[in-house]
Amino acid sequence: MDEDRIALLRERCMGMPEATERVSHGEPAWFVRDKKMFAMTSQHHHDDRVGFWCAAPPGETAALVAESPERFFVPPYVGHRGWLGVYLDIETVDWKEISEIVADAYRCIAPQRLIAELDA
Repeated sequence: MDEDRIALLRERCMGMPEATERVSHGEPAWFVRDKKMFAMTSQHHHDDRVGFWCAAPPGETAALVAESPERFFVPPYVGHRGWLGVYLDIETVDWKEISEIVADAYRCIAPQRLIAELDA
C-alpha cells in the first residue's frame, strides 16, 4: 500500500512544469528544474509513519496541523521554515486535496513563468 501511495504522490509531483525527481536524504524528492526542492517523501525515515514533506504558503502549516493533526504535522528540520508534513498512511487519503497541496508547494518554489504555465 505504501508504494502505491508514493506512486500516486509521484504522479502529482511530476505533473508540475519542469519537475524532476531524485533521491535526497535517502528519500524520493521532487525539484523545480532539478534545483529547488518542493516536496519529498518520508517513508519511516524519522518515525514509523509514511507521508511527505512539502513547502507551504505562509500560515498554512499551522492552520492545517491545528485543524487536522491526524493528517498533518510540522516536519522536523524544515517545519520552522513553513514546510508541511502530510501523512499518507491514513485509512482514506483525499487525493484531490493532495493535488492542491502539491500545487501550492510548487508555487512556493517555482519561478513566476512556471507558475503561469501551471495556472494556464
